[in-house]
Amino acid sequence: MRVLVTGGCGFIGSHVARALVAAGHAVTNLDALTYASNPANVASIAAHPRYRFVEGNICDSALVRELVADVDVVINFAAETHVDRSLLDPGIFVRTDVEGVVSLLEAVRATRTARLVHMSTDEVFGSLAPGVEAEEEGQFAPTSPYSASKAAAELQVRAYAETYELPVTVLRSCNVYGPNQHIEKFIPLFITRALAGVPLPLYGDGLQEREWIHVDDIVAAVGLLLEHLPGAAGAHAIHIGSGERLPNRVVAEAICRLAGRDESLIQRVEDRPGHDRRYALNSRRLRSRGWRPAVRFEEGLERTVRWYAGNADAWAAAENPEFREYFARQYGERLGAV
Repeated sequence: MRVLVTGGCGFIGSHVARALVAAGHAVTNLDALTYASNPANVASIAAHPRYRFVEGNICDSALVRELVADVDVVINFAAETHVDRSLLDPGIFVRTDVEGVVSLLEAVRATRTARLVHMSTDEVFGSLAPGVEAEEEGQFAPTSPYSASKAAAELQVRAYAETYELPVTVLRSCNVYGPNQHIEKFIPLFITRALAGVPLPLYGDGLQEREWIHVDDIVAAVGLLLEHLPGAAGAHAIHIGSGERLPNRVVAEAICRLAGRDESLIQRVEDRPGHDRRYALNSRRLRSRGWRPAVRFEEGLERTVRWYAGNADAWAAAENPEFREYFARQYGERLGAV
């Protein structure tokens, strides 16, 4: 199978790209090499005869159409994904997450030979009440510029699937963690700061509940779904969730223990605006196809802490002036007020 992976130098995209090459597929990686991209994530396959890297943006419609014409499947991981950054610069999220998806849809519509698999998020449903799980056909209720951009992208997917009779698969995942994730995200941020012995800025009361899944389980789910992509027109949604849901405070405490640090490093700071309290996905549809998460959160978190502890050079490079400026804007006053 010939696969175009967009955002293949990012966190999830790089794991999927490496797995696809290992499984015998030909992979083209289209990545704009933004701050969250790291070519080192795909260094192990860079010289592989079934792998090709193309630097470019999914909003470049001419380039996207050229690449889509040569593949069987497009898997879209290219996106602005961090809620905190969406609060600081919403516009870039609309350009990448909405306009970029329209660019991909237009290319798929023009060629009619490639199927699109689009990565979305559980955050399109907004905050859920205790005991409630979002179904694939659930109503959207996004509350941040990030989640709104992903919901808007999904609406475009639905419109194209209906109007132009395209078969599109939409994957909605819970929070993903594991090696190679950019250090601005919650788990790697807290791991790297705990390892350095500096305060961990925990929003509000820390009781916001998130569902966590290891990146290896995402890769396995994508691999399974690629074998059974629907041929019928429509936006076919699939949820990828682990069922393991924990308050952020509990995750922070576990990171401190694994890093050998005292929990006093956890500093409660002013909450961010519109912070959702709870996410939860109903993943029965995927499980009915034989998929099960293989990495329990306790094991996966321990492995992830070990990876960051043993690969300081890999994540230290991300602590560049751009990241320090972002961290100061998002957390500087909050930590200073503690």
